[in-house]
Amino acid sequence: MRAEMTALPRFALTLTEVFMSREFLMPRYVVTGENALEGAAKYFSVMGKKALIITGAVTAKSACFSALEAALDKAGVAHAAFSDIKGEPNDIIVNAALSAYRENGCDCFAAIGGGSALDTMKAAAVLAANGGKISDYLGKQIEGKLPFMAAIPTTAGTGSEATRFTVITDTATDVKMLLGGAALIPDLAVVDPEFTVSAPKSITAATGLDALTHAVESFTSKKAQPLTDSVALSAVKRIFKNLPAAYKNGGDISARSEMCMAALEAGIAINNASVTIVHGMSRPIGAYFHVPHGISNAMLLEKCLGFALDGNYPRFAELGRAVGAADFSDNDKMASEKFIGAVGELCAVCEIPTLAGYGIDRGKFFEVIDKMARDAIESGSPANTVKPVSADDVKNIYRSLWD
Repeated sequence: MRAEMTALPRFALTLTEVFMSREFLMPRYVVTGENALEGAAKYFSVMGKKALIITGAVTAKSACFSALEAALDKAGVAHAAFSDIKGEPNDIIVNAALSAYRENGCDCFAAIGGGSALDTMKAAAVLAANGGKISDYLGKQIEGKLPFMAAIPTTAGTGSEATRFTVITDTATDVKMLLGGAALIPDLAVVDPEFTVSAPKSITAATGLDALTHAVESFTSKKAQPLTDSVALSAVKRIFKNLPAAYKNGGDISARSEMCMAALEAGIAINNASVTIVHGMSRPIGAYFHVPHGISNAMLLEKCLGFALDGNYPRFAELGRAVGAADFSDNDKMASEKFIGAVGELCAVCEIPTLAGYGIDRGKFFEVIDKMARDAIESGSPANTVKPVSADDVKNIYRSLWD
C-alpha cells in the first residue's frame, strides 16, 4: 500500500516545539464564587501584619472595599489604603504606592479594583523587595521573594489576578513596559462575581474583550500546551455565550459569574502560553493615545487575527467550531474565517469604536506608526504568533485600521 503524506502548514510547529517540556503556573490560592472573601479568610491570616490596600477612589467608597477591610480585620491584619489609582498605571503612581507602603509600615499588599490596581500592586511589590526604578526591570525575569500579594478583581477581563505580568507606562519614554516573572503571580486570587455587577457597560465590554483576546492568543500561541488549551478554550466559549448578556444587563449575575470564570481561565492561560500579535500592537496605541487596554485590543482583533490565520488554520478552526460559528462540514480555512467574522460580530454587539470614532487624529497616528511598530516588535509578544511577524507587517496592519 502506498502511503501518502499531507504537507504541513507553512508555519507549523516542529515536533520538538510540540513535545518540549512546559511549566504551568498559577496563584498559590484561588477562591471563587459568592462570598469569596469569607472563603479566603484563612489565607488573609497568613499574609502579614499590615497590608497596603491599593485601589481607586470610587472603589474605596464601595461595599466591596468595606468587605475587604472587614475580612482583614477579622483575620487580624492591620491595613492602610492607597486610593489614587486613576487610569492605566505608570511609574509615577507605582512610586507613590511604594511610598505609602513604606510610610505606613506595611509588610504585604492587597489590591481591589481593575487591572490597573492589580498591576500597580505587583510593580510596587517588586520595588519594595528589590529597590530601584520600575524601568530597571524591563527585559528581565523578575524572580525571588516579594511581599504577600492578594488580588481581588472588580472587573472580569484583565486576568491580572492570575498572571506573572504587569504593564506599567514609563512616563519618560511613553512606552508601556511589559514586565514579567514568576514572582509577580499573586499569592491569593479572590474572585467574587458580585464585585463586578456595578461595572459600567464600557468597562464590561473592554475587560470582556480583553479576556477574549487573552484566551484566543494563548490558544493560538507558539507556547500553547495541553493545560493552557483546556482553560483557553473554555474561556472563549464562556465569553461568546455570556459577554453579550453581561454587557446588556449588568445585573445578570449568572452572566457575570461566567465572565469572571472566563477572565480567570484566560489569565491562567496567558500566564503560561503568553500573548501574541494583538497585545504587542495594542500596548503602543494605549501608550500614545491613552486608549484603555481592552478597547485597543478590540480595535485590533479582526485585523490582527486575520493576519495570523495563515499557517495556523487548524487552531482557529477549532475555535470557530467551539463557539458555533462553523461546523465540521467547513474546512479549516473556512472555519477559521468564520471565527474571525464571529469576533467582529461580538465587537459590534459591544459597540467597540474605530480609531476615528474614539477621537484619534489620523495624521498623528500615522506620524508614530514607525515608532509603534518598533515598540510592538521589541515587546516580544508578536514573536509568539505562529506566523512570523515583521515590523513591516505591523505597520501595514496599523495602516489598515483606517481603511
